[in-house]
Amino acid sequence: MGQVVSDVTEILDYKKAKKEAKSERKQILEQMAADEQAKNNLVKKALASQRAKYGASGMSGAGRGMTEEAVLKRLQEETEQPYLDKRRSNLEKLKKAHAKKPNIVKSLLSRFDDLVG
Repeated sequence: MGQVVSDVTEILDYKKAKKEAKSERKQILEQMAADEQAKNNLVKKALASQRAKYGASGMSGAGRGMTEEAVLKRLQEETEQPYLDKRRSNLEKLKKAHAKKPNIVKSLLSRFDDLVG
């Protein structure tokens, strides 16, 4: 009887851990989507601002050493960097959350002889 209670408890704990891992993954993915949207909005605003600034000042690529395209590309890369770092961090969290996911089959197989014998 004690073994049955133990097995039922283990199955319930497995379901709880699986649900928590799924919830954690969902939260991380939602945060990544929100970060991506915020990054896109920030990049668009920064690029529009720089285009307006350089357009108003009549910037020409000849004589300045940097073309407008190069300036905008650098600005975009600088703006995106914090979001890329956060994305990398979130991907690591997803890997860790997946690694924590319990495997009930392995658990039961490791005790198979005790269960059968």
